[in-house]
Order: sequence, then structure tokens, then C-alpha cells
Amino acid sequence: MFFFFDAADALFEFMQRGGYVLYYIWLLAFVMWFLIFERIWYFRFNHGETINTAVAEWSNRQDKSSWNSKAIREKIISQTSSKIHLNISLIKLCVGVAPLLGLFGTITGMIEVFHLLAVTGGGDAKAMAGGVSRSTIPAMAGLSVAITGTFASTFLKNKSKREEELLSEHLISG
Repeated sequence: MFFFFDAADALFEFMQRGGYVLYYIWLLAFVMWFLIFERIWYFRFNHGETINTAVAEWSNRQDKSSWNSKAIREKIISQTSSKIHLNISLIKLCVGVAPLLGLFGTITGMIEVFHLLAVTGGGDAKAMAGGVSRSTIPAMAGLSVAITGTFASTFLKNKSKREEELLSEHLISG
């Protein structure tokens, strides 16, 4: 029980040292990982039903070789593909924004350091160390979010592409 309180205190202190930008990075990471887990949940539990519905819709057609049926096949693939690729570009956006927020935190921390240099004349090393800490922690956090998100988004992108290709093979036009 006390471990939980110690961990919460350490996390709160870390967030305070990183500055207010760290809260935005944390929020972005939460949204990004929520979207990632939503996609994993979809592929694990809902994707099979989506594919079965698309295959059944195509299999129930009598004519599979006319121009009209090929257009319907493309429509089925397009509709299913939009479900497969849902939120992946939003995950990539979060991956791209995370290091920019980290850079923003670095800039605000350095502004604080320069302000302290101007006010104290460079004599207060402890205050400057706080500003340097405030400038490096958000950069580290932003890069950590981006790196982990890159692995997950690459996995999901490849999985989506592979599932779309499998769907196209299932819906053979001839």
C-alpha cells in the first residue's frame, strides 16, 4: 500500500519538475495508447465478423464477372478497408506531435534558465538546474511517447495492410 503512495509521490514530483508541458504530453500519450488498444481490440475481437460480413455479401451475389459486380466488389473492399484502417492516421499524428510537444517543453525550460541568468546574473546554480531539468524532461518524455507509438503504429499499419490484402484475395472476382 505504501509503495503505491511512494510511486504516486515520485510521479507527481517528476511531473512538477517537467513543467506544465509534461501534462500535455501525458494526455497525448493516453489518447494515443487508447487508440492503439482500440485497434488491437478491433483486430482481436471484431475484425473476423467484419470480414465474414464482407465475404458473405460478396458470396451471395450470383453475378461476379460483370462490370457492375466488380464495382460492388471494390465498394465492399473500400468499406471494409475504412474499418480496418480506422484511427491509424490519428495514431501517427500523435506520434508526430509528441516530440514537438517535448521540444516545446525544452524551449520553455530554456527560457526559464535564461530568465534566471538575467535576474540572478548566473550566481544561482540550483535555480538554473531546475530550469535545465524542466527543459530536458519534456524532451525525453516526448521522444519516449513517439518511439513507443512508432512501434505500435508500424505494427498496426502492417497488420491493416495485410488484412486488406487478404480481403481482396477472399473476394475473387471471377
